This record gives sequence, structure tokens and C-alpha cells, in this order.
Amino acid sequence: MIGIMAAMPEEIDTLIAEMAGTADSVARGMRTYYKGWLWGRPVVLVFSRWGKVSAATTATHLIAEFGVKQIIFTGVAGAIDTGLHPGDVVIAKELVQHDMDARPLFPRYEIPLLGITTFPADESLQRKAVTAVRDFLSQDVNRVLDENAKSQFHIMTPRLLVADIASGDKFFASRSDVVALRERLPVACVEMEGAAVAQVCYEHSIPLAVIRTVSDSADESAAIDFPAFIRQVAAVYSHGIIKRLLPQL
Repeated sequence: MIGIMAAMPEEIDTLIAEMAGTADSVARGMRTYYKGWLWGRPVVLVFSRWGKVSAATTATHLIAEFGVKQIIFTGVAGAIDTGLHPGDVVIAKELVQHDMDARPLFPRYEIPLLGITTFPADESLQRKAVTAVRDFLSQDVNRVLDENAKSQFHIMTPRLLVADIASGDKFFASRSDVVALRERLPVACVEMEGAAVAQVCYEHSIPLAVIRTVSDSADESAAIDFPAFIRQVAAVYSHGIIKRLLPQL
């Protein structure tokens, strides 16, 4: 069984529509889990909800109650790497909780009792995700992405980057905050859930891949038409990438 988590409900909606009536829904803890078949694979789909605690709770349910053996997590992120632009995709190499700070008891970013500061993504899943994203960007994106969306969000030639991702319970919308994070951590982008899910997967020995579509530069430009980006770009990306990825699993 494959767990598919999405950081935005619009991403889940497009996938549920592909399940051709095979999905059974189960309500748990203010979440709805959709269990069924997607492109020939048994899956459980769920909206992660926002923030580290919510996402970690969702991942724990997937593992403990539904018995998933691997998790794919999609969503959006703000760029920290100045070379990233809206429509680019970052696949996590390692994930760090940028707001974890238990000094002086533990070094900054170290997770108490685990003795590590970063959580590596599963290498096998990462390679398969790279293939799926590359194929999507090279073969599908120009066909499935609306021309108005490309123009509105200045998406020209989207690219893929495999790099480290930072997560924390903070929405970045200030250039000064971005600069401060960039000085502290060599990460490509920032979001609010991935590293928490990575910790859960690490503790349960569950392979994880995190795939993020860059929506903005995590500074004052983050005040884009965010709902429109989710509907017109992020949901389209997630749908296309998952469709490419699932047959490999």
C-alpha cells in the first residue's frame, strides 16, 4: 500500500477523480483518507493539513492504521535558492526542521533523542521521483499547463533540482527572513511539513519522497494569487508527477 500525502486539498481532489469509483473514504481525526486503486496501484490519499504537527499526525495514521509501506508527499514551497523560480520542482535530498532549537541541551536543529539534524529521503524513491519529474517537465507540462497560468506566474522552462529542504511552523513572506535562513542553512526551499513527516518515516523505517513545486520566492512576492497557483499549477503538477511515478512503484 502506498501513502500519498498532499499539502493542498486541491492536489488530492484531482487524484480522487482518477480513482474511478474505487475509493473508500475513512474519517479519522478531522481528516478523510481515501483508500483504493490509482493507475493500477493500491493507495491511500490524504490531505496532510498544514504545519508540522498536523502533517506528522497524518503520516502516523497512514503508517499505523492503514499499513502503508512508503509515502509520497507533494505540495508547494518557497524558494530559498535564488536560482529557483515558480514552476520549478524540488525533490528532497535531506530535510531539516529549521525551527528546532533545543540549545544548550542539544545542538541547534538536532532532534532530541535521535541525535541527527537532517532526515534523508529514501534513495530508491528519490531516483524514481527524479525520473517521473523529468519526464513530466520534458514531455507533459507544456501540454497540461494552461497558457494563461504560464503567463500569469511567469513559468517558462521549469527545471528540477534535487536538494535539501527546510520545514517549520512559519510562512516565509519577508526577504530578511529568507536571507537569515539562507545564511543558517544550505537549503533550496522552505515549507511547513516535509521534515516532520520525514521524522515520522525515519522512526518507523518507512521510505519517503518529498516533491515540492516552487510557488514563490518566500519573500514579499509570496503575496501572489496563491489559490490560483494551487489550482492552476500545483494541482496540475502533482497529478502529472504522481501519474508518472506510481507505475514505477
